[in-house]
Amino acid sequence: MSFLKNNMDLGFAIKTARQYLDFSQEKLSEKTGLSQTSISQIENGVKAPSRKTIDKICKALYVPEDILYILGIQGEDISSKRKEMFQKLYPKIRELAIEMLDTKKKGLMKKPS
Repeated sequence: MSFLKNNMDLGFAIKTARQYLDFSQEKLSEKTGLSQTSISQIENGVKAPSRKTIDKICKALYVPEDILYILGIQGEDISSKRKEMFQKLYPKIRELAIEMLDTKKKGLMKKPS
């Protein structure tokens, strides 16, 4: 049995990472070659990102794909058998993912645009 029941919300994860790292949709669009409309549609769940698109976004944000998956997990995605374990572990895992974004953010602030 799979740990996750449904697809996680990668759009939410991308938006969270993008905003945390102070990237506008326009800046992400420029760095990925995706249209700003496509990024908006992905972030709002209108459009599902392809593997290639996820890779482009991760490279542009300097974020490992795993971080997006961690940030994209929603409580309703977890099977009932695993819900208790998820509720105990996920807050700390999410906190660690945010700390990793913070490290990336500090590194980006040192780099010229």
